[in-house]
Amino acid sequence: MNAFQKNIPYNDLPLLPPKINLETTQILRKTITASRTLANLNGAIINLPNPQLFLDTIHLQEAKGSSEIENIITTNDELYKSVVANKRFDNSATKEVISYKNALWYGLRQLENKSFISTNLCIEIMQRIKENTSSIRVTPCTTLSDVRGNIIYTPPEGEHSIREKLFNLEKFINEESNLDPLIKMALMHYQFEAIHPFSDGNGRTGRILLLLYLKMENLLDTPALYLSEYIIQNKSEYYKRLLLVTEQQNWESWILYMLDMIEITARKGLNQLKKIISLMEIMTSEIKTALPRIYSKELVEAIFKLPYTKKQHLINDGFGTSKTVGNYLIALEDKGFLKSEKIGYEKLYLNYRLMEILEAK
Repeated sequence: MNAFQKNIPYNDLPLLPPKINLETTQILRKTITASRTLANLNGAIINLPNPQLFLDTIHLQEAKGSSEIENIITTNDELYKSVVANKRFDNSATKEVISYKNALWYGLRQLENKSFISTNLCIEIMQRIKENTSSIRVTPCTTLSDVRGNIIYTPPEGEHSIREKLFNLEKFINEESNLDPLIKMALMHYQFEAIHPFSDGNGRTGRILLLLYLKMENLLDTPALYLSEYIIQNKSEYYKRLLLVTEQQNWESWILYMLDMIEITARKGLNQLKKIISLMEIMTSEIKTALPRIYSKELVEAIFKLPYTKKQHLINDGFGTSKTVGNYLIALEDKGFLKSEKIGYEKLYLNYRLMEILEAK
């Protein structure tokens, strides 16, 4: 096997699993704390009266963060408006973020049908992110460069070689193993990014695979985890530790990074969930007092599904006629629970207190 050279396609990328001890004392200790924090988040989600309630919001946050890593920037406000409003938004970044969210939902539905992460599923996810029909990369001379334009890595090339490595990855992900699933997750993520199987969309596809894997391994029943924020905040370290594996087979620092990401993200997710639940309880009490004639538990849930809502959403959810739900929304705005904004020909209503929690760093 040839040593890694950054300017030469890394067709000698070692297959998984690595032939070294991965269960060092430091890794095992960190695995315990990361697993415990993740389990706490999972338990909190399972015990929600409606575990699906916040999913769209969290997945949009993850989509926004994952796209931001690729320098696709949009705002929370524009993103949520574009999901709710009929008006077409011309911001290409917003469109790409929504494509990411749709790709994530597609992956989750496929897992429900068959609990297996395959090469074909990876291709289908990438196609939905990019909204095209491209497949495994066949173009030679693909390189990855740093911010100064210096080549730091040349991934494997040749469709046959790439597919062989993806087949090994698929086998590793889905076969039974004595490794802790979170350690396996770290190995899987490195390998996918090192194979770099597509011309574009590798990073976003790889981050969706993380959430699918946690779901497949029953570590997170509902994949309500905003992982990309951690990578944004520790981006240079992310790429540095990926390269340490490539150049020195230093798996320990990479695995510890990934375990930190799980632990810190799960803890933050749990805290955010508690704040949203607390706000929901407060607003439930306030609406019940201020507007007893229109109050219902279902109505409160409806204005917490996403920060923005509109009349048609409430009609679709069975709250009544256009006139009835229009009166509900006007009453909620009059009492200060929502703020309205005209977008095109329709009016959107913002749960601004929920948005404040979502935007808090």
